[in-house]
Amino acid sequence: MKRKLYDRMLDWKQKHARKTALLIDGARRVGKSFIVKEFAKNEYRSYILIDFNIASEEVKRLFEEYLGDLDTFFMYLSAFYNVRLYEKASVIIFDEVQMFPRARTAVKYLVADGRYDVIETGSLVSINKNVRDIVIPSEERHIKMYPMDFEEFLWALDNELLMPLIRNCFEKGIEMGQAMHRQAMSYFRQYLIVGGMPQAVDHYAQNRDFDEVDQIKRDILTLYRADIVKHAQGYAWKAENIFDDIPAQLNRHEKKFRLSSLGKNVRFREYEEAFLWLEDAMIINTCFNSTEPNVGLKMNMDRLTMKCYMADTGLLISHAFDENGIVAEEIYKKLLFDKLEVKKGMIMENIVAQMLAAGGHKLYFYSNSSREDRESRMKIDFLIAKSRISNRHNISPIEVKSGKNYTLTSLNKFRTKYTQQTYIPYVLHTGDRKEEDGIVYLPVYMTGCL
Repeated sequence: MKRKLYDRMLDWKQKHARKTALLIDGARRVGKSFIVKEFAKNEYRSYILIDFNIASEEVKRLFEEYLGDLDTFFMYLSAFYNVRLYEKASVIIFDEVQMFPRARTAVKYLVADGRYDVIETGSLVSINKNVRDIVIPSEERHIKMYPMDFEEFLWALDNELLMPLIRNCFEKGIEMGQAMHRQAMSYFRQYLIVGGMPQAVDHYAQNRDFDEVDQIKRDILTLYRADIVKHAQGYAWKAENIFDDIPAQLNRHEKKFRLSSLGKNVRFREYEEAFLWLEDAMIINTCFNSTEPNVGLKMNMDRLTMKCYMADTGLLISHAFDENGIVAEEIYKKLLFDKLEVKKGMIMENIVAQMLAAGGHKLYFYSNSSREDRESRMKIDFLIAKSRISNRHNISPIEVKSGKNYTLTSLNKFRTKYTQQTYIPYVLHTGDRKEEDGIVYLPVYMTGCL
């Protein structure tokens, strides 16, 4: 499974490996261990992978007893795994490092020693939690790993030519054309249904079996529930309530997360840790209301007003349509042929949030529910800043439309009220690219180009 993260790892190896260890954090089952093994096989003469889920006490004891004597540490490690280590040509991998935080203490010494590169993988939520008795190393470089994006999904389906065409049309501001647009939307709907979890994508690429893909996604959802119960200690039931309520919240017209649905007189401060836990675990993508659409969206962020998306839209579909314990194949076919009459807006907005997050965007939206000023009352699905900030026209408002018939009342109000702040207004829809009245309409599969 070809992943873009590989190139970032290669950049680290070439430029920074002598000064830092690489820490890859991401949700469970997102492919961290797989890519690290592939990288080690391809880019090093030899490697030792220590999986702290199953590492023996003898191996763990090496970190307690021999960090002051690295010659002996490496000798024992090499003998235990029966792998010869080569200076400047081998890597030591700490897989699921959150299971043994003491190993992170070793990073400082191993990087300073410089004989071998060090890569760590783990879940950020557990990494952050298990630091009580260790000194957090400053020699770590973090990279987040997200579910597979649309281009990686295409690669898995043996199509390496479609995304360069999409990107070229985006950059030149031209239409895809009827035939290629239909093909791109067909692939995109498959991506929407399957999602980006590598195990589900791999099975779909080989078998095209929606029932089995759905079962794989349900296994992952079950794993996430078990993680919540095990690791979100003190607020597990709150995190589980949020997790269970995501489809219902996204199915609302406004899609803002209403705490009142979780209980009477609920306050955000009571649930804040649970939201943070789910975000750190990369199970959800949180999108905050920015009350002033200007440079520095974070400075105007209202933490009490937010939308809560699933980090993977394929998982959201299995999570939302669960009346019979499995999503019926007929629902998948309706999604595939754009015949589903309900919840399309929820699914489409979630996939856009997923693609923007994978592209490096922090998620913000704009909402003003003023009762006094009708012209100020509006909601914009997403706000993004342009890459090079200037004196004005820095923020692009984005509206997501799942159907063919829609209005742009809020977008037009936004353009009128925030003329000086507005850069390019976008509508992400299921049609081909076009430009009308100063608004750029993009097919939703171009989201990753923004």
